[in-house]
Amino acid sequence: MPELPEVETTVGGLRPVLEGQRIARVVPRRADLRRAIPEDLGQRLTGAQVVALGRRAKYGLIDTDRGDTLVFHLGMSGRWRVDPSELLPHDHLLIETEAGRSLALNDPRRFGSLDLLRTESVEEWAPFRALGPEPLGPEFTGGYLAQALAGRAAPIKAMLLDQRIVAGLGNIYVCEALNLARIAPSRAGGQIARARLDRLVEAIRAVLLAAIEAGGSTLRDYARPDGELGYFSKQWRVYGREGAACPCGGTVQRRTEGGRSTFWCPKCQR
Repeated sequence: MPELPEVETTVGGLRPVLEGQRIARVVPRRADLRRAIPEDLGQRLTGAQVVALGRRAKYGLIDTDRGDTLVFHLGMSGRWRVDPSELLPHDHLLIETEAGRSLALNDPRRFGSLDLLRTESVEEWAPFRALGPEPLGPEFTGGYLAQALAGRAAPIKAMLLDQRIVAGLGNIYVCEALNLARIAPSRAGGQIARARLDRLVEAIRAVLLAAIEAGGSTLRDYARPDGELGYFSKQWRVYGREGAACPCGGTVQRRTEGGRSTFWCPKCQR
């Protein structure tokens, strides 16, 4: 599933196509994805001008001058295609601008979603109300993390994947950040010293920024809006590298819990 860097990269790819442009045509090509597409989506977006694009956690946001925000989630296999030469069977939404540009939302597995909200109430939307702070934002600090994890016996990896604690992190980047911070994924969150949490926050930011710079990771069907594949996977320290050498010289290990793989190095992660 696309994680924060992939969504940030996607939004960055949409910005030069949509920002400041007026939408000339919107065509939903089916009634639903993971859930129903709003019936009035075409009516409310057609003729509107896109005034801003952004991201919250793993969701992309497209704001219009009518006070509406189109919220999209890419699910397991979703991606936007820019100026497609032809429409494909799994292109489920088509957006055309007055400048002659077009976008197609392609989602073969249909685990993604499209919602249309009033911009002033976006933060009150149920999926957003429960989210923790953005890991690249000023509220995400070692002090915040110490308070959020206080007394918790659950493993630090599980805590970082909990969107109520920090928004937007997924399996790949949590494995990478824990390795960079030299913290074992199984260590109880509430037992990690404040200095190590400070180091963990910096590691999370470093990993995310490097991934965004690289255009995200290529995993399953993910590609950037321009069709290019992200190349952060070439920089993975431990993820997907079972049996390979960790940067510290140890050997990367892997275990599976609940269908999700954890990659770590027992030599440097304590």
